Amino acid sequence: MLYSHMGEYSKALSSYEKSLEIRKIALPPNHPDLATSYNNIASVYGNMGEYSKALSSYERSLEIRKIALPPNHPDLATSYNNIASVYGNMGEYSKALSSLERSLEIRKIALPPNHPDLATSYSNIASVYGNMGEYGKALSSYERSLEISKIALPPNHPDLATSYNNIGMVYDNMGEYSKALSSLERSLEISKIALPPNHPDLATPYNNITMVYSHMGEYSKALSSLERSLEIRKIALPPNHPDLATSYNNIGVVYDNMGEYSKALSSYERSVEIRKIALLPNHPSLATSYSNIGMVYDNMGEYSKALSSLERSLEIGKIALPPNHPDLATSYSNIASVYDNMGEYSKALLSRENVLYELVIFKEEFDDNERTLPFDHIIPKIRLCWDIMFLNY
Repeated sequence: MLYSHMGEYSKALSSYEKSLEIRKIALPPNHPDLATSYNNIASVYGNMGEYSKALSSYERSLEIRKIALPPNHPDLATSYNNIASVYGNMGEYSKALSSLERSLEIRKIALPPNHPDLATSYSNIASVYGNMGEYGKALSSYERSLEISKIALPPNHPDLATSYNNIGMVYDNMGEYSKALSSLERSLEISKIALPPNHPDLATPYNNITMVYSHMGEYSKALSSLERSLEIRKIALPPNHPDLATSYNNIGVVYDNMGEYSKALSSYERSVEIRKIALLPNHPSLATSYSNIGMVYDNMGEYSKALSSLERSLEIGKIALPPNHPDLATSYSNIASVYDNMGEYSKALLSRENVLYELVIFKEEFDDNERTLPFDHIIPKIRLCWDIMFLNY
């Protein structure tokens, strides 16, 4: 567990696998401790961005728990919750919701009505709704989570800070910035009371307050909060921890929005350096880094460098993400934008057709036979979908 918290995922994985080997020898094949081992291994794979491996281990853990435990045991709810987290990271939101609702059903039967784990279930459901852009449903679930937490926990418990943080981020997505700031500042107040002064969790509310200020165009306030977040993480975390990369990335975003492209590039490059050390070579966060670097080069008029970074981002995304993940469509769209700026309109069009391919190939516009055809065989139908999109716009 310690290695995982430090971002030393390969060491954590090695330790958990050794533990599993010992338990396989010492315990019956469906002992609950084996389920725990698979669960721990899955957690590390999830942090590494290896979602298919994480899903496989979580499902093995669930299989054992179904045999070893009563049908409404809380550990089964935990398994469904963990499986949902992987589906969420993969962009498979309907599957994530299905698993989370099963988890909630079990917890409602197994636990008292104001148990903190029920608050967690509502919070996780809200997170998926937020990712789907269903902000009203997300807000409702987050507020239900907060109600339970207020009853179940002391007034300055860190989980209350998390609830206010989550509500604040939904308001931010809804464009309700004053409500967002109010919730995030309440989160920060609680965190300052509940945590030591340089605890890494204190960096989170500073980071999120930054996002709101940035959306409001208050970039100097945004930078001030981000720099405080970075200071805390530098003290609290190892020098190549992924959260430090996130801080540098977010500083880059603010400089990017300010039009300070050289400073943005410097921060993005520091972020990608850390991620190269801390993460697997095809982790989705690296795709994000290369995408951000590519768009800065595009803004600077350095189109060949922009294309190189954006194509690297797309390569990683194709390996790391499901084939219909929206981030792939974003990658093709960004590449098309660069080709437009270069005056290479036929290449821009091809890249935009790839966007439509990613968006509609797995949807009802294509039957099962068409889904298996090479890309150039279905371009006419993609172009028809393109025309329909513009007619309906």
